[in-house]
Amino acid sequence: MKRLTTHVLDTAKGKPGSHIKIELYSLSNGRELIKTLTTNDDGRTDEPLLEGDAFSHGQWELVFHVGAYFADSENTATSVPFLDEIPLRFGISADAHYHVPLLVSPWSYSTYRGS
Repeated sequence: MKRLTTHVLDTAKGKPGSHIKIELYSLSNGRELIKTLTTNDDGRTDEPLLEGDAFSHGQWELVFHVGAYFADSENTATSVPFLDEIPLRFGISADAHYHVPLLVSPWSYSTYRGS
């Protein structure tokens, strides 16, 4: 089934990144906000970011708002976060399941195309 999903893992704590705002943008005709979701207690969204007719080939961007998550979890709301918004730009070129996870700590992040 063609769909786009994601999840967030807090690698510093070894647990899911819960209650993180995620924005999905289409970059096909400029930069258009398509959807805003928040991760659940398992670090996943309750629904796919894209599926069915909404799923299309092209360039996409996910923006993970991790600054507020780390400020809340570290009780450091008054300090400036090292990472605040993490944009991930990627392409979709096949009718398949694209899974784009974010592995993040307060100081670094990585991603990959998962399954």
